Amino acid sequence: MTKSVERNLVIGLDVGTSKVVATVGEITDDNKLSIVGVGRQVSHGMDKGGVNDLNLVSESIRRAIDEAELMADCRISSVYLGISGKHIQCQNETGVVAINNTEVTDEDIDNVIHIARSVPISAERKMLHALPQEYSIDMQEGIKNPLGMSGVRMEAKAHIITCSNDMAKNIEKCVERCGLQVDQLIFNALASCYSVLTEDEKELGVAVLDIGGGTMDITIYINGALRHSAVIPVAGNQVTGDIAKIFRTPISHAEAIKVQHACASSQMASNEEQIEVPSVGGRPSRIMSRHTLSEVVEPRFRELFELALEEIRRSGFEDQIAAGLVITGGSAKMTGALEVAEDIFQMPVRIGSPLGITGLTDYVSDPSFATAVGLLQYGRTMQSINASKSKADEGNWWGRITKWFQGEF
Repeated sequence: MTKSVERNLVIGLDVGTSKVVATVGEITDDNKLSIVGVGRQVSHGMDKGGVNDLNLVSESIRRAIDEAELMADCRISSVYLGISGKHIQCQNETGVVAINNTEVTDEDIDNVIHIARSVPISAERKMLHALPQEYSIDMQEGIKNPLGMSGVRMEAKAHIITCSNDMAKNIEKCVERCGLQVDQLIFNALASCYSVLTEDEKELGVAVLDIGGGTMDITIYINGALRHSAVIPVAGNQVTGDIAKIFRTPISHAEAIKVQHACASSQMASNEEQIEVPSVGGRPSRIMSRHTLSEVVEPRFRELFELALEEIRRSGFEDQIAAGLVITGGSAKMTGALEVAEDIFQMPVRIGSPLGITGLTDYVSDPSFATAVGLLQYGRTMQSINASKSKADEGNWWGRITKWFQGEF
């Protein structure tokens, strides 16, 4: 994992429909995350989270990695890779074990989660995550950390996330073509939660809507645990397509107009502000008002938010989202998006940008970097957990050796 002897680095790679972002984070001595390198390139060969052209995707990744390496002054060999798409599926499962020695150990916890994740899945699917929600020991429910507690029978509830095996292989193949290894595949929506949510929001109940270029990812946290996740295969590119078709302008110009001038609420757009719209086929450019543009953008944004609201209602957790909604992703920062979301969802809404980071914050303190920074936060957490387990294993090994000597002599 470490990319050089002197520095404890973790690398995230977000390969999206509209952009590829490589981020390099350095884990400091006090376990903080400092951003030391960022590479961002336009994405080619991706559609709705899936690979359409291996060569184009690999080239986009290579350029982003090169840029991040240059900025961070390091050599990248492996990455935490994000994945999304409509092939992602989630389900909640339960596992039960008998407690050995009447006291819960790390081995018992691993066993009960292993049983929960042992739900049969087809050969075409791959397990991404098995995330503990809560534990029960005998008659006591709602336990968050059962380690060391006494009992006879332990039950665990877990959130299982799976993906298409072929989709995962394709995106991993693009990374490997760049001479890189994949440390772990992480669901993009989970990564975004690592970077934009506070612990208070997770405890109180919160929904996160990550609006990318090709997909919208939804996650719901209740009582500190992930309860529901889903992917909707429409997102910001639908808005770009509407602008291109209605105003008869090339896609590249439509994207630029969306980013620079679009407003999700027609009430907030001025009739007096004028925008130049390039035409196709060498025809002369035209002039239109920003208000006219917003009248095209607003209906599509309302449709996207209504689709997300339907998914939240389908989950059955709508009434438990006391902390409201966090919207993130590139499209979340559009003027008026916050106001339209509050109108549709009828709950408090905020825009989520990466939290708890130092270093090159000016580069990544933006909703469009939520997933890329979240991959680093996830990687840092995994490194910390693995280090703790290694120490525990060393202690157990030494303890067994000591007991053996005591028994022999």
